[in-house]
Amino acid sequence: MRGMDEDQVQMFATISPESIIPVDHPLRKIKKVVNPILKSMSPLFDDMYSNTGRPSISPEKLLKATLLMALYTVRGERQFCEQLGYNLLFKWFLDMNYSDKAFDHSVFSKNRQRLINHDIGKAFFEAVVDEARLKEYVSDEHFSVDGTLVDAWASMKSFRPKGEPKDKGPSGRNPWMNFKKEKRTNETHESKTDPDAKMYRKSEGQEARLRYTLNGVMENRNGMLVKVGVESAGGKAERAGAIKLFGEMSRNRKTVGGDKGYDTKDFTEDCRDLNITPHVAQNDGRKGGSSIDERTTRHVGYEISLVKRMKIEEIFGWIKTVGNFKRTRYRGLENNRLMAHIVGAGYNLVRMAKMEPVPG
Repeated sequence: MRGMDEDQVQMFATISPESIIPVDHPLRKIKKVVNPILKSMSPLFDDMYSNTGRPSISPEKLLKATLLMALYTVRGERQFCEQLGYNLLFKWFLDMNYSDKAFDHSVFSKNRQRLINHDIGKAFFEAVVDEARLKEYVSDEHFSVDGTLVDAWASMKSFRPKGEPKDKGPSGRNPWMNFKKEKRTNETHESKTDPDAKMYRKSEGQEARLRYTLNGVMENRNGMLVKVGVESAGGKAERAGAIKLFGEMSRNRKTVGGDKGYDTKDFTEDCRDLNITPHVAQNDGRKGGSSIDERTTRHVGYEISLVKRMKIEEIFGWIKTVGNFKRTRYRGLENNRLMAHIVGAGYNLVRMAKMEPVPG
């Protein structure tokens, strides 16, 4: 029997977002972890705001909203706020009522500097890692490191000579510019819209673009991301960024796997100074030979590290595709480090949700 289309719209409804979210939805596991973490960060949030003036959107909501943007590949803050108006799943995750209006996208930009000044992104990421460590999802002995390039939110047309005024040159929305026979390098030129981004290419045959380097350290047991950082792109940015992240870790004895790009004398010496055994792939084609000898390669653990280290590519794949970090959303190192920590926390939360035991 054919059903009939009813034009009459129901005027009132007594429902709540909580009642319509499936009990087995993966976001429930994530929310169960995120809410206690944000509650423990409340004293840090108190220091961010004045005791007078109009109340702002709570930093808990801002962090959870940014996390949702990473989990659901939302392109930008305007699009997220538009979806928040009708997406009950988003409202439920932000602890909003069905009738609550979506906040304006400008609250992100108005509060972002507060989050940066108090290093909230890093604090949130480390709190997620600590939670994973409590659940024994993180090992403290064996790690892997790698770096990847992410495109900057800057046009190649903004790469102009240093000292040149921003308003100089062709005007218009998409002006034509002729770069023929003009040699452009990071020493003589810079992006007028994002000076922290650097022109770089990783290999021959690849085009040079304005980029950043995203560095990550993964523990080898369950593939959790334990450290993440963003640096201006450059030939030594991956190795320098890795050593910087290692310096933030404990000085307990540990191993770190890496690809051939980390097989340099300086890197291996810096690792050993930090009580780290470098299990990097040997680059015999390098001038002077490999910095790793048989004292390291003879052990079974070295072979295991070379296999395990490739799992970090899965993390970068998730961050770039699902987390929408193939190209940065913001300009400047500080803004992109904030976003990298939140996207990295999002990956760990998804990983933890998958490892949680299924209720009997």
